[in-house]
Amino acid sequence: MQWLTGVPDPEIPVLSVVDLGLIRHIAWEGSTCVVTITPTYSGCPAMREISADIAGTLGAHGIEHVRIETQLSPAWTTDWMTPQGRAALNNYGIAPPGEKAINISGITRRATNVVVPCPLCGSSHTRLVSHFGSTSCKALYRCNDCREPFDYFKAH
Repeated sequence: MQWLTGVPDPEIPVLSVVDLGLIRHIAWEGSTCVVTITPTYSGCPAMREISADIAGTLGAHGIEHVRIETQLSPAWTTDWMTPQGRAALNNYGIAPPGEKAINISGITRRATNVVVPCPLCGSSHTRLVSHFGSTSCKALYRCNDCREPFDYFKAH
């Protein structure tokens, strides 16, 4: 798992696949290292590249036989992101999810009154501009204090 912290997400390179919560399980089957991953969504075009990068990283550490398996259930959620990943997003200028996507009873919820602090100046005086930002998993916000636009990584 430590080695995989060096595998960046192709769309947001400040996040590793570990910090994003994509790595579900690592196991050995004989001499083969089996890495189970869950994509952020089932049609994610980056999964082929992520799989190749995982295999390449493990290969660089001497693991000759690697198999990547995809697990779609349970579906990936932003709740699986690490605190380090959330901090990296914020430092990169993308506001991390501010709420849990799944509540205690396991039901997905969408909060409508989320305060999204500006990752640039820290102000909580921000406003939603568009439910969709640079990608469908992000929303576009603008800070009312520093006046800068920024993406918010929506909880899901």
